Amino acid sequence: MSTTDLTAPLARPLARPRIPALDIARTIALVAMAVFHFNFDLELFGYVAPGTSFTGFWRALAVATASSFLFLAGVGLWLSHAEGIRWAAFGRRFAIIAGAAALVSVGTYMAFPEAFVFFGILHSIALCSLLGLAALRLPVVLIVALAIVVFYVPEFVRSPSYNGPSFDAPWLWWTGLQTMQLSTVDYEPIFPWFAAFLAGMAASKLATRTGVWARLETLTPSRAADLAGLPGRHSLLVYLIHQPILIGLVWSATQLLR
Repeated sequence: MSTTDLTAPLARPLARPRIPALDIARTIALVAMAVFHFNFDLELFGYVAPGTSFTGFWRALAVATASSFLFLAGVGLWLSHAEGIRWAAFGRRFAIIAGAAALVSVGTYMAFPEAFVFFGILHSIALCSLLGLAALRLPVVLIVALAIVVFYVPEFVRSPSYNGPSFDAPWLWWTGLQTMQLSTVDYEPIFPWFAAFLAGMAASKLATRTGVWARLETLTPSRAADLAGLPGRHSLLVYLIHQPILIGLVWSATQLLR
């Protein structure tokens, strides 16, 4: 098990083999992320129109990619703890994700102080993993129901009929229930993004009961499939280094074209 796998289980029994299909799924999510961020970098350097990354196809790609990461993290949480929570391993993995999230916050604050990442995908995966433990033993149908509730809570809170407490204070922005528009380049708050994580847990639990994981674990990947899954086996590392590399490439090209 790689210690740089972003959406991998926070702890997996050592005897359990990797599932190549999941590694490939993570690679696909990483490719989608890189494509989106490359377009974002082109926008940052003025090669595409301002706002392009946050509208139309590019907005849909961003949502789909973030949802995929959270869904796969939910899948991994169930695979990790289906036979019991291993707290020591969970704690180590959680510390890695949380530390990487802090690094992203510091780095983006230095680059974009007015729109830095204070609760992005890594922050969300870390907190969703903690919350997911509480739902781990729920029946699949209840996990799905909880995901639906989480998804629609923001719509209810922002409706005219809502008369509850305000979530506009900065220390509550992680919830996603504030009414104000926030300025940040990456934002996946608990509501509604925890829904994707829960959906992954439910799907993974159902796959266990129907024998899907058992069958996938027995498959021997081809050389091509093994190579395709390589980035997915080191997804956290890829996540952390891809933007500096992409920005460096766009900056270098800009200097050469001047």
